[in-house]
Amino acid sequence: GQLNGLEDADIDADSAWNITSGGLTSLGDSIVVAVIDAGFHINHPDLKNNIFINHNEIPEDSIDNDNNGYVDDFMGWDDYEQDPELPKNDHGTHIAGIIGAVGNNNIGISGINWEVKVLPIAGSSAFEAQVISSYSYILKMRRLYNQTQGQRGAYIVSTNASFGIDAAFPDSYPLWCAIYDSLGKEGIVSVAATSNLNINVDTQGDIPTTCPSKYLISVTNTNNSDVKVNAGYGTTHIDLAAPGQQIYSTVSDSAYMFKSGTSMASPH
Repeated sequence: GQLNGLEDADIDADSAWNITSGGLTSLGDSIVVAVIDAGFHINHPDLKNNIFINHNEIPEDSIDNDNNGYVDDFMGWDDYEQDPELPKNDHGTHIAGIIGAVGNNNIGISGINWEVKVLPIAGSSAFEAQVISSYSYILKMRRLYNQTQGQRGAYIVSTNASFGIDAAFPDSYPLWCAIYDSLGKEGIVSVAATSNLNINVDTQGDIPTTCPSKYLISVTNTNNSDVKVNAGYGTTHIDLAAPGQQIYSTVSDSAYMFKSGTSMASPH
């Protein structure tokens, strides 16, 4: 019923929290969600304790301590510049907060997962090569985790992509679409936001949400009355809808803001 909405037009997160508020698997693995976006304010007080730390890397020593091919990737990776200094951006910060703002800390908001580790990667783009490079960092970290029985890398279970290309089809972006299968085979489910245009993406296209991988969940946007808003749809390529209108989450170094769009639906 928030903001005069329909009662129970929500994701029933509280029911899930009665079972677990997240953080660890039953075997003790730290759950990691990788977010590719334009940048992040990782020192936001409602986020900083849930940002993934690569404990096998020594920050700022200019050495690839964990031998993953990336130097000083202690708290994420700037794939634009190929260095660990993440650019700051409210969009990525907002998405990270929806997924994993610290829960039960008496400030701000609670993420869907109260204790998840968010791995920030600056690298959202409309260029296929850039997107593949960003996902490749995620793939390398999960593959390393699998190969070393958890001694290195990260137990990344899912990714979020709140970016893409309107009116585009998989035939034009075959490598972008193919990487979801590579991620899936290592144990990662990817999630992506569809277009913010009221179009049938089955016929009019959208990348990446029309990619055919069975490891990709494509998400459209609903409001607080459980009605799809100005966003893409399609019986073949859109898997589900989630709240994306007037979502309150983290921005800047310490603030909060309402934002709307499929970008906000996908992290839910």
